[in-house]
Amino acid sequence: MTTKTDDILESLKTLSLLEASELVKQIEEAFGVSAAASAGVMMAAAPAAAAEAAEEQTEFDVILDGFDAAAKIKVLKAVREATGLGLGEAKALVEAAPKAVKEGITKDEAEALKKSIEEVGGKVTIK
Repeated sequence: MTTKTDDILESLKTLSLLEASELVKQIEEAFGVSAAASAGVMMAAAPAAAAEAAEEQTEFDVILDGFDAAAKIKVLKAVREATGLGLGEAKALVEAAPKAVKEGITKDEAEALKKSIEEVGGKVTIK
């Protein structure tokens, strides 16, 4: 920066909020520009960023799609271990596939559960 711009910047730092607002108005009138136009662009970008953040999924459902017939008991044990269900409830869940094993869990939990069920012969999707 030049000495002139450094001096202007230092002067701007000492302005009160009211004085800065008046300066903006004077600059807009003198140069025929509007500070609101650039603010509008920034405000238009904010909803897009918010929409992207809202689209990022934070809760996942683990769905048992099915299983190999020979692995039914192993899948049943894995489901019981993951859910804490009793034998009857776990059996009903496994036999009702496709069925949600767990809902509203973190991505890491969902991946771990999927891995444990698939290792014993289950077919799982995460939604």
